[in-house]
This record gives sequence, structure tokens and C-alpha cells, in this order.
Amino acid sequence: MDKLVIRGGNPLLGTIRVSGAKNAALPAMAAAILTEEPVILENIPQVRDIETTRKLLAEMGAEVELGYGRAQHRTTICCRDLASPEASYELVKTMRASTLVLGPLVARCGRARISLPGGCAIGARPIDLHIKGLQRLGAVITQEHGFVEARADRLRGAEVVFDTITVTGTEDLLMAAVLAEGETIMLNCAREPEVADLADLLNKMGAHIEGAGTSTIRVKGVSKLHGAKHRIIPDRIEAGTFIIAGALTGGDLNVAGCDPRHFMALLQKLGEVGVKTAYTADAVRVMGDVPLNSADMNTEEYPGFPTDMQAQYMVLATQAQGTSVITENIFENRFMHAQELVRMGANIKIEGSRAVVRGRSPLSAAAVLASDLRASASLVLAALVADGETIIDRVYHIDRGYEHIEEKLRGVGAQIRRIGEILPKRAAAPAVRA
Repeated sequence: MDKLVIRGGNPLLGTIRVSGAKNAALPAMAAAILTEEPVILENIPQVRDIETTRKLLAEMGAEVELGYGRAQHRTTICCRDLASPEASYELVKTMRASTLVLGPLVARCGRARISLPGGCAIGARPIDLHIKGLQRLGAVITQEHGFVEARADRLRGAEVVFDTITVTGTEDLLMAAVLAEGETIMLNCAREPEVADLADLLNKMGAHIEGAGTSTIRVKGVSKLHGAKHRIIPDRIEAGTFIIAGALTGGDLNVAGCDPRHFMALLQKLGEVGVKTAYTADAVRVMGDVPLNSADMNTEEYPGFPTDMQAQYMVLATQAQGTSVITENIFENRFMHAQELVRMGANIKIEGSRAVVRGRSPLSAAAVLASDLRASASLVLAALVADGETIIDRVYHIDRGYEHIEEKLRGVGAQIRRIGEILPKRAAAPAVRA
């Protein structure tokens, strides 16, 4: 099990590039199920969740070719034969986004069987909204022995109203609806850029989708989709993580290859804190070494402040003057990183869905454990400003969503390295006498 070792105190200087969005790449890979023809995806990040999805598709019978060399961020997926439309527990247990194959499988194959999902331990993220939506489209759903099974000769268009906003639920139903007979109207949809990016790909494949990126999406079903080539949007959460890293370390950092339009709520909140930024169409410059002020923050559905940036913002609040109140409105168990930050010297008190952070707390090195993907990113940020050498364990969490993070940060001046766990040598077996 790898660990990250980080010595704090270095300002980040130079340019750091953002990878493709994991949360856009995963539904795009699932969308390839909807056609027999090849789907070529560019700007694919090299992260663990992508490899898990590759294995998942290959297990079903898909041909998945990952690029190498100059084409290392490109994948070609051909789902000509899907002999086994099933998602096994061994793969699904590591990644909740694996539920995204449910909709396209039942739409294309008429049946699907997937294990109930696993992934980050940040609270309940049930798939009941996926199931209700598919039932509205005519699928027959059964659940037993930890599996969900869906069947339908052909899905039929209908009006689907999501009880609560769900990103993966919106994406899953969107992929199911494109091959349904007739028109589907989806209400109370997620508005994230990743949803709009998926719709862009599906339209390139021959779908008829309007309204993606708004709360109402209309889909006119077609009988067949074809292959397409598509470039995945930049990762707005990775960009935000690096922007906060630049602000924390007092550096002068250019975060390149991003789309600032996708995280304006973050930039506005950082301006309120006192972080100095300037942005163009595809980059954000962070000019650190400025005093930081406390500011309360509430996580909200897009276009509000993203829950995936809450942990990183908490680290920033520990270094700001005054007290900040952070309210988590999306997930009920997303403050697990707070106790690890306290171990490093932060002054944080959890009150239900609120975290009260008293700022200007000097952080010091400690051995800490990552509990989920974004929590691990917050520990990296804290270590960058902590006094001494911090060791972060369970970094497989960060590998699920950040591509070569230690190499990127090292390239702009961070003292960070990865080490593997050294297992104790086995004692030599005693000699056996004849």
C-alpha cells in the first residue's frame, strides 16, 4: 500500500496542467455500450477508476484499447459483442459510478444485472432514483442477493421526475432514454458540466437531446446509435484543488488546461476569502502571499459550491483569519478528514452537518490516513503548508481521481514523493534433517 511523504513550506511556482475529468470520462465510457461501433475518447485521465471501468467493460465482452505514447490519454471502446451484461461485485465494490452501466445495458441488451455499488465512505448514495427512473421507462426491476436486475424488450419514453437532484441518476437515465421508443422528459435534473458533456457525446453518436445542463432535459429516442470521437472536458475539481494549493502555499501558480466557467462558485468564494486570481478561457493564475480572511461556505448542487471541494476549502479555512462555518448539504458523512486535520494542529469542531473552523492554526507534520478521494486531497494540501514531514497512508483513494498528483506538484516546487509499503522479510525455514 503506497504512501505519500510531503515536506511542507515550499511555495508552488510555475504551471501545472489539469487532466480530463474523471466524472465525465466514466459516463462517456459507459455510453460506448449503446453502440456496436467504436467510440474514441480523448483527454482520458490515467486514474484508478478509469482502469476499473475498463476491466468492467472488458468483463462484459467489450474491446477496450488504451493509448500509449503520444496517445496515452485516448481510449477506443468497441462494444460489438456484449455476451455478459453483468457488473460483478469484485469490480463494482470499489466504485459507485459503476451503476452508470445499468441504463445503457438494459437499453441496448434488454437486460442488465449489476451488483450494488461501493466506493468512497461518504454517506448513503442509493441507486433508488436510477431504479425508479428505469421503471418509468418500462423496465422490470428485481433486487436480490446484493444485485439489481433490469429487463425490458424496449424501453418507452415517459416523464421522469427526480425526487432529489442526482448526477449519476441523471446520466444513467439519459443513456437509457436515447434508445427508448418515443420522447422522454426528465425533470429536476443535475446541471453539472459532466452531464452536458455526456449529452454532447451522445448527440455525436446520433441521439437527440435538448436541455442538458439545465434542470429539464428532453430526449427523442432513436433505434440505433453509431460510433463517435469525443474529447473529455477538463477536471474542475482537480483544477480547484490546485488553485487552493497555490493560495495556501503563497506561491504564483498557473493552473492550465481548465475551464473556469465550470467552477465560478469556487472562484467567487476564494475572492471573498482574499485569494487573488486572474483567469482566461483555459487557465487560472493564483497569486499567493496575501492575507486570508474567514468566510462561511455551504455546499450546494451545481452551480453552487461543490461538495467535492469542501474538504479542500476546509484546509484553506484553517489558515484564514477568523472563524469559518462550513455546512455540508449534499452528503451526511463527509467530515471524516476533519479529525485527521486536527491531528495536524487544526482547530475544527463538528456540529452535525456543520464544521466550525477557527483559523490561523499552524499545522505540523503527522502520520494521517486518507478516508476517501477528496479527503485525501485535503491532507495533501494540509501537508504542503505543515511544518515537517507528513506521511499520508491509503493514497489509493487519491489515485482514484487524481492523475500522478505527486509528479504534478513536484513539477511546481513541492517536496513530495511516493513510497511503497515495505513488507517484513520472512524468516528462513529451518533446515530439515534426514
